Amino acid sequence: MTDLFIEKYRPDKFEDVLGQEIIVQRVKEMVKQQSIPHMLFTGPSGTGKTTIALIIAKNLFKDSWRENFLEMNASSDRGIDIIRNQIKDFAKTRPIGTSLPKIVFLDEADALTREAQQALRRTMEQFSENCRFILSCNYSSKVIDPIQSRCAIFRFKPLIKDDIKKIINKVAKNEKLKIEDKALDLIYEISEGDVRRAENILQSCSTISSNINEKNIFEIVASANPKDIKEVLELCIKDNFVKARDKLLDIMLKQGLSGLDVIKQIQKSVLELNINENKKLDFIDKCGEIEFRLVEGSDEFIQLEALLAYMSKK
Repeated sequence: MTDLFIEKYRPDKFEDVLGQEIIVQRVKEMVKQQSIPHMLFTGPSGTGKTTIALIIAKNLFKDSWRENFLEMNASSDRGIDIIRNQIKDFAKTRPIGTSLPKIVFLDEADALTREAQQALRRTMEQFSENCRFILSCNYSSKVIDPIQSRCAIFRFKPLIKDDIKKIINKVAKNEKLKIEDKALDLIYEISEGDVRRAENILQSCSTISSNINEKNIFEIVASANPKDIKEVLELCIKDNFVKARDKLLDIMLKQGLSGLDVIKQIQKSVLELNINENKKLDFIDKCGEIEFRLVEGSDEFIQLEALLAYMSKK
């Protein structure tokens, strides 16, 4: 069975991590001094939070890193019992083969209930001699202040285009894939700086063909072609509502797109329309309203028709 690209090409040295230079520099120095505080890694998915936590453990504990490193996902075990039992049991035992404190890596810590976070805070205080915590989350605002105040906070950012291109080109070269420049740009645009998503798109496309182009990518991902959506919007602003609606429904049915997939692309395409800035602001505001209704469970075809009708009469 083929290895997942996201695991096969996960960096195992600080020098291989791209896009988070300041964080890497700070963390590397802490590891060098063997002085690791509790840490809170916050930022979007696929930006290197788990990778850096693993590199810290491997550099600190060498061959015994598996015995002294506990990785858990708080989104699947989010209640107070997981803190009181599994994490507490690991934290209170002495490290194996080292005098350094063990490490608990708790991914998606913002999914923990408030009661579980309070229990975690007490565990962090009680066993800080034996164990240090690295918490990872997408939204630090969902982590209670007492935990945040006990951690060194590191804010991860989405990777820039050049870094994503370097990673994808490296993977493509090793896997003997040929990737067009436009396809590379499209992978970056869809991934929005998320390395994991970019590598997954590349791997999915590689199962179809070793020559990766835009067509392959649109067949794989649930994303509307910007050219098609722009054409729909241009029909709208030319006051041709019926044609715009028919084309949009045709795109959705043929490509199997959801209303949320389409509204996100509409919001991006509005910015490229040849209309005045006030109209763009108005349309983007309306896109936000329609997205909220879709998330709340409204009928996607009716809501998107309503959006097109709104744009047409403006």
